[in-house]
Amino acid sequence: MNLDRRGFLAALGAAALPALAQQRKPNIIFILADDLGYGDLGCYGQRRLQTPHIDKLAAEGMRFTDVYAGSTVCAPSRSCLITGQHTGHTRVRGNASPNGRIPLRSDDISVAELLRSGGYRTGIFGKWGVGEAGTQGTPNKKGFDEWFGYLNQGHAHDFYTRHLWENESEVFLRGNAGGLRTQYSHDVIFDRSLEWLDSAAGAADPFFLYLPWTIPHANNEAGRVTGDGMEVPDYAPYEQEQWPTTEKGFAAMVTRMDRDVGRVMSALKEKGIDENTLVIFSSDNGPHREGGHDPEFFGSRGGLRGIKRDFYEGGIRVPTIARWPGKIEAGAVSSQIWAFWDFLPTACEAAGLEPPDGIDGISMLPALTGKPQRDHEYLYWEISMRTGWMQAVRMGQWKGVRLARDKPIELYNLAQDRAEERDVAREHPDVVRRIAAAFEAAHEESADFPSSARS
Repeated sequence: MNLDRRGFLAALGAAALPALAQQRKPNIIFILADDLGYGDLGCYGQRRLQTPHIDKLAAEGMRFTDVYAGSTVCAPSRSCLITGQHTGHTRVRGNASPNGRIPLRSDDISVAELLRSGGYRTGIFGKWGVGEAGTQGTPNKKGFDEWFGYLNQGHAHDFYTRHLWENESEVFLRGNAGGLRTQYSHDVIFDRSLEWLDSAAGAADPFFLYLPWTIPHANNEAGRVTGDGMEVPDYAPYEQEQWPTTEKGFAAMVTRMDRDVGRVMSALKEKGIDENTLVIFSSDNGPHREGGHDPEFFGSRGGLRGIKRDFYEGGIRVPTIARWPGKIEAGAVSSQIWAFWDFLPTACEAAGLEPPDGIDGISMLPALTGKPQRDHEYLYWEISMRTGWMQAVRMGQWKGVRLARDKPIELYNLAQDRAEERDVAREHPDVVRRIAAAFEAAHEESADFPSSARS
């Protein structure tokens, strides 16, 4: 078919609906933590932070060792997840461009639009980050029937905000007016998501629920003023620990997040839809050093090099778990290499839909269900930061990193050097040439995020 991307979406809906009438499609839930490190969960080796519900999710599903976020910061990572494109192609390639925040636009087809065209009810509750009010990039314009939360990632730093967004309108939280701080935004948003889940679970149509939570991110601005930006209603269950207050707050955030994963899973079982629901849990990038939090305190990097804003493994390799009873083997551990842009085609295949042309992702449904899986030739990342134009490639066992246009390519053998401690570029010039070729092939110049820019 010779169709543009919008025409493809219309044709997809017309073709998919009759098939949906014949059999029940799986529900799909994607839970996205904010700045959770590779080493912050018990099932990934954490010993001090309590994450029993996520650990149970891993025991009942598949834990991945080599999954990568879309980027090393918030907005581009989410753009990759939503559009199925890596940062050499996706619209939003940084938290801000030289000209300000850039939204998704009408021709950027989202995973929610695809699933809705295939008969899915769609809801998002949490932090969006890829489209401000009044643009074509708001959640309701990108395929979500119901939306509640923060549009702007900067606004999402404020856990006691006075307002949130409900579809296209602002909603004011009375408990936070006039200097009050009684409504913790994560809890408010999560309660709304459970209400939506309750309604969706009782409907005939399958649903896609996207939960991009705001924890354990810091309130960066508060942290710069007070030294403690880890805002949380209480420190349970860590009140008695002899830790800095900031670290108690971080720990309490992680365990609060874990509690709510458990509440989602309990709701699925109570509604009798547990076995027909694919649940994926991940994080948008590596651990942060913000709000006074020290990522070394709990070993959040999990033995990897780097943190949020780095293209070393600690900045982009993220904990990822998938559960789907009867389809995904319980207790499985997979070293399959994949990234956020693979979610869109994976969701499409699970729903019996065709993904659009022009994406970089590959469906990982075979890997999830124990079947032979096609691999990527390589994974690619780029971003313009204050330190310069950075690029990275994962090519099998090899990892290439270039920290600026005028810097040499660093090369690491991840099979032998998971912590990226030894640059072996001089020993493998042939691999460096392949990495350099991938840097050029994967990058498509963006007027909004030019490779010559510094932000």
